Amino acid sequence: MTGRILVVGEARGGHLAEATLEAIGTARTLAGADAISGYVAGASAQGAAAEFARYGVSDVRWASDPALDDAAAGKVTPSVAAAADATGASLVLVGGTSFGRELTGHLAVRWNAAAATGVTDVTRDATGWQVRRPVFGGRATETRRLDGDRAVVALRPHAFPIAAEASLGPHVVPVDPVETPAGWREVRRLGTEAVAAGGGPSLTDASIVVSGGRGVRAPENFHLVEDLAVALGAAVGASRAVTDAGWRPGSYQVGQTGKAVSPQLYIAIGISGAIQHLVGMVSSRVIVAINSDGSAPIFKVADYGVVGDLFQIVPALTAEVRRARGM
Repeated sequence: MTGRILVVGEARGGHLAEATLEAIGTARTLAGADAISGYVAGASAQGAAAEFARYGVSDVRWASDPALDDAAAGKVTPSVAAAADATGASLVLVGGTSFGRELTGHLAVRWNAAAATGVTDVTRDATGWQVRRPVFGGRATETRRLDGDRAVVALRPHAFPIAAEASLGPHVVPVDPVETPAGWREVRRLGTEAVAAGGGPSLTDASIVVSGGRGVRAPENFHLVEDLAVALGAAVGASRAVTDAGWRPGSYQVGQTGKAVSPQLYIAIGISGAIQHLVGMVSSRVIVAINSDGSAPIFKVADYGVVGDLFQIVPALTAEVRRARGM
């Protein structure tokens, strides 16, 4: 099977997002730098387009249309499909962000390709691409073959290492706007509304998440969770019991009806481990549970468990992290 890989980039603050760097690293492992092209959209993304070369991709398509700045995935889809055709790509890789997952569906229809999201492993053979991904809330792993000449894959966040720097000379090719075909239902973003969140990293993007549950007993005690998160440079999460009680906003909730996270390290403090919560965090690389109940379900999925009084353990852990980091 031949063909290039096209990595669709996301620009954040003028730089490529971490999810894009993970996609570049995966593409280089699969095909080598000479068989990879990059793509990024928006007039404000010129710096991000040039940054591809820093991570080993010198052939980059830049859709410089200002209308594509912070555009919804559906609006970007026609120009991504055109870039995939122009580069001769057989696989389009995107990061596992909300934009990437949405783009996967749009592009699969527009480009007539097989698709998969939440992917943790990608390989190929003579007949097509093969992917693996967690299913049923992480309680099983699915292997799926994406038959055909084309595939679109969204990677699971933090499941792949970011690309190593390569410092190539950039070759950025500006591409003209692609006219939306008649009858194509274009998506328009009507606006965005910020939700309450902690002062640390984004919950879905963070490499470390510290979450608190009913075991912290009262809203005034939740600072124990937040203090540890600050010491670790982590995002703060919460169980549904915490958000339902109004101790923290719903945007903190990790779980089936909240946010799914897959950080390198997930620390669950005072969380019993109801299946609704486990579905949202069980694919984390390393899970640490702190709970006074040694029979709590959270310990069945935890890599490391501490049975004891969180009101003694968490402050001591926070102090040790601060000491080790010179804080």
